[in-house]
Amino acid sequence: MSTTPLPAGSLRATSLNAARRATELSTVADDAVDVLVVGGGLVGTGAALDAAARGLSVVLLEAEDLAWGSSRWSGKLLGGGLPAAGTSAARVPADLRHARDRAVERHVLMTRTAPHLTRTLPLLTPVPAETSRRTEALRTAALHADDALRRAARTPADVVPPPRRIPTAEALALVPGLRTADLRAALLGFTGQLVDDARLVVALARTAAAFGARVLTRVRVRSVDAEGADAVDERTGEALRVRARSVINAAGAWADRLAEDLRLTTRRSGHLLLDADAAGLAGTGLVAPGGLLLVPRPDGTALLSSAEGPATGAPVLPESDVDDLLAAISAVLSRPVGREHVLGTFAGLVARPADHPGPGPVVRTSPDRVVTVLDAELTTYRKAAAEAVDAAVRAAALPAGPSRTTAIALVGATERRHLAEVPADPRLVAKYGTEAARVASLAELDPDLAERVAPDVALTAAEVLWAVRHEAALDAEDVLDRRSRIGLDPTRRDAARPAVTALVERALHGVLAG
Repeated sequence: MSTTPLPAGSLRATSLNAARRATELSTVADDAVDVLVVGGGLVGTGAALDAAARGLSVVLLEAEDLAWGSSRWSGKLLGGGLPAAGTSAARVPADLRHARDRAVERHVLMTRTAPHLTRTLPLLTPVPAETSRRTEALRTAALHADDALRRAARTPADVVPPPRRIPTAEALALVPGLRTADLRAALLGFTGQLVDDARLVVALARTAAAFGARVLTRVRVRSVDAEGADAVDERTGEALRVRARSVINAAGAWADRLAEDLRLTTRRSGHLLLDADAAGLAGTGLVAPGGLLLVPRPDGTALLSSAEGPATGAPVLPESDVDDLLAAISAVLSRPVGREHVLGTFAGLVARPADHPGPGPVVRTSPDRVVTVLDAELTTYRKAAAEAVDAAVRAAALPAGPSRTTAIALVGATERRHLAEVPADPRLVAKYGTEAARVASLAELDPDLAERVAPDVALTAAEVLWAVRHEAALDAEDVLDRRSRIGLDPTRRDAARPAVTALVERALHGVLAG
């Protein structure tokens, strides 16, 4: 079985925990490092891995927890996205290049770096009887153009199959809750789905650590300059100075706090977590009018997401938006979805420079050589990280070669065809890949670790222990909201919290035997 090569294959080398954090934090001020990365999201952890894999010394500082600034919502789609109808002619070339990049990065993620964290997702687009033949032809052409990009990226058809037009009966079989009255047919396309973006961040951080990067959470950066950053340990209040030959600001929507000349505009998207059965959704996603997506998740829930719009106020979804989303999706379903089917709500925020609203990563180097990187897309995080490190290498004249991350498998990764051979529960394999057997084996020493933390909650005590010992979880919130996605459902979160809190405390103090 092909797995992650050393050094990333060593459990000790990849483990992030409180003890390692304390050791590395005590030495972080001793010597200047080649690259300091600020921000522990996808692009930040991706940059830490990219730089460390080039042989550079790296420190990553994150004010909160790994993936803390992510959208919190699983069900992310990978690739696709040709220029929409009406796109200005001036932007079409850039949009086409970005679509090609997304197809390439989807291929890398699904076939090399993290097959265990991705899966193939069918997406169904209904074609109502009133749809003009021209409109249907344009939509069909867009799907086939996306497929051409898939073939150009050399993604196998068994990973992302080609699209096709299907009759109403087949559409109903794929999406049982679909409203079929006056439905002419449907278009069936395919893409990749990242099952959990926070788990990808954790895998990136651990793989970066195996290459020597020091990944430190709960360390808030107050300011950055050409020679490093001033920060504070949020757990003790102790101030520290981290010296660095180059600095990468990957703080995402908060990047402008460290770059005074960066003017960001923020856009908001709405998300509802729904009961998938109530929506009549099985394993196929649904594309609805107005940029609405209803996507199934492995745990029996579904994520309803709106297109991005201007952001106003706090990142909280207004009640009126919830009603609008429910009404819009109910229009294409055979039975309405109501408030009683909503398990959680959230407003996602995406920041882009005001003078660069278009697609693709934005990498800028300030006069004091601080590199700021922004990327509003999940699919192209690796490319954004590599470009940021390229800029840092140039700015500080660091001795480093080109990026290697297209060929580096993350912890837990193996070829897709080998995942079924991992001797563990498929639920664990989808979460931990080849490490699933190690997680399950913790219960062999202590059978109590095989127990779930609460009824109707798919999280075992062994997974909590693993999160603390190997995945940098420092409190119950880290486990509930990011190492698992129980926090998406407030009811399950409240049920699991007491047991998780107790388990985390015991794990931190070394009183669990697993």
